[in-house]
Amino acid sequence: MTPEIAPYGSWKSPINSELITSDSVTLDQVQVDSGAVYWIERRPGEQGRCTIVCRESEETIDLLPKPFNARSRVHEYGGGAYCVGGDRLFFVNDADQDVYSVRKGETPVRLTSVEQQRFADLCFDAGRDRLLCICEDYSINSSEPSNYLAAIDCSSGEVQTLHQGHDFYASVKISPNSNSLAWICWDHPDMPWDNTALWRAELSPDGTLKNCVQLDGGNNVSIFQPEWSPDNILYYVTDASGWWNIARLENDKPVTVTREHSEFGLPQWVFGQSTFAFLNHEHIICSHITEGVGQLSLVDTITNRLSPVAIGYNSYHAVAASNSIAACIAASEERFAEVIKLSLPGLKPAVLASSFTTDIDPAYISHGQSLSFRTRHNDEAFAIYYAPRNADFTAAADELPPLIVTCHGGPTGASDSSLDLRKQYWTSRGFAMLDVNYSGSTGYGRAYRERLLDKWGIRDVDDVCDAAKALVDKGLADSKRLIIKGSSAGGYTVLAALTFRDTFSCGASYYGISDLESLATDTHKFESRYLDKLIGPYPEQQQEYIKRSPINYVQKLHCPVIFFQGLQDRVVPPSQAESMVAALRQKGVAVSYVTFEHEQHGFRSADTIRRTLDGELYFYSVIVGFNTAEQLPPVEIENINN
Repeated sequence: MTPEIAPYGSWKSPINSELITSDSVTLDQVQVDSGAVYWIERRPGEQGRCTIVCRESEETIDLLPKPFNARSRVHEYGGGAYCVGGDRLFFVNDADQDVYSVRKGETPVRLTSVEQQRFADLCFDAGRDRLLCICEDYSINSSEPSNYLAAIDCSSGEVQTLHQGHDFYASVKISPNSNSLAWICWDHPDMPWDNTALWRAELSPDGTLKNCVQLDGGNNVSIFQPEWSPDNILYYVTDASGWWNIARLENDKPVTVTREHSEFGLPQWVFGQSTFAFLNHEHIICSHITEGVGQLSLVDTITNRLSPVAIGYNSYHAVAASNSIAACIAASEERFAEVIKLSLPGLKPAVLASSFTTDIDPAYISHGQSLSFRTRHNDEAFAIYYAPRNADFTAAADELPPLIVTCHGGPTGASDSSLDLRKQYWTSRGFAMLDVNYSGSTGYGRAYRERLLDKWGIRDVDDVCDAAKALVDKGLADSKRLIIKGSSAGGYTVLAALTFRDTFSCGASYYGISDLESLATDTHKFESRYLDKLIGPYPEQQQEYIKRSPINYVQKLHCPVIFFQGLQDRVVPPSQAESMVAALRQKGVAVSYVTFEHEQHGFRSADTIRRTLDGELYFYSVIVGFNTAEQLPPVEIENINN
């Protein structure tokens, strides 16, 4: 059938907001224990509830009955919310941040009962029947919570402090023989991708620590994911070479295992991240990123040889393994994120779960194309381009598509080309999309990450503008219909680009930052000194904060903006959006402000996701000027006739 000619943006698509939210889940934090595979599913249809799923033999079961919700809020971003301990599962419950235990088919039992403590990075100490974890304690210090290494008795629920004195702790791991403990820690003003230290201690029979010693890290080296081999050798990831590579300790001295220009580590925004695991004492299965593309490989621990595992995916995370069985979350340009299981020998993947199960006709799917472009700073930056695609429609030969430039929620984040229906929502309606991995993004080495030091609000903004221009120069986008969107830190890049540059026609800010001074003085502990390196110490560099804050230069912003904001957001408080909305309202610029009473930082419920997708499309249809194929619930746009 000959496609119908219709304007870009107006194409009718089978990929709608109802489909996206009714049959999708977010998969996370895979674990393997005694042949069983566990993972977290975050379900928009259950208001974003995170349940824990177990696959054993051929049976898949939910382990958490409603309303239990496995989610930690340590550092606000959480992670590491559960672990397996024998026949029990331990998890942090979102509603009260207490730790619970549960056996299959039974009701969870509350283990802790505290009001001012949060827990994350749970690790089971079988020999002492206790949980090792990170505790964030709000009862000790009035200015900010204290973070420390802790143990929770699995019988009494008593919380014991094991090690303290640093601002942050993560990645607590006990050796297989139960004699040693490893962890990482760091202090203000560093972030974990800047500078962390690897520590080890001996464990006494009573569980106390002795002979605590720093083994590696410091001196602007980032350590990631300490992990014990089955024969009690400590491995970890270090970026001492300029790239996150795997190393191990021999006689307490670091020995390089991999020597790649590839990233075997990740920025530690959440707990529980894992890029490598031991299939046995001779084989490590690992994920790593080379030039923005994910790979799965096998490391021989005897020869240190790295061998690719070619199984047809290009994005991997949450790698876990035990006793020759591995599992992880994998995705590709043609496959949605899936929990896959691999076993030695052969490592042939078996799919255990998918983030989306409805069949989508490939004729409506746009595949991401990796590209690089030259910036105004005469260096190279990277992006992923998605062309408009819909089997039923095409545009007139003389029309160029509107382009949506997406800013990831970094600044250290990264976008990949794995299949994502929220992107296809736009491309199947006739929009081109460009995911920009601007300077500072992960996946291209430490030097690329450090391009953003002192330059946040400058290099990221320049890169997204230069990326849009590169698409226009290639004849792939309409220069008069350039749109920019982003969330959190990406929302700041959106507002800065709209304020300080004239590249874009309109934008969408999801819980974005408008006032850097306010962010420096009113945010949570984990990020309270983050801007020291991205902008400069505050208040010493106050003028720079003022200079880079969009709220102070609203007179330069002339194009329409839509804001989406969760009213329970503690990372980027609603005041950040509200001050910007008020200023644009007073100035007479077209503006829309859509709030969600029960949402926090990052939207989780199906209703919210539907409202944001359809509301954003409605906003663009009015501002850019096209008719949508379906009737959409309108959002209020103030000053639209000005």
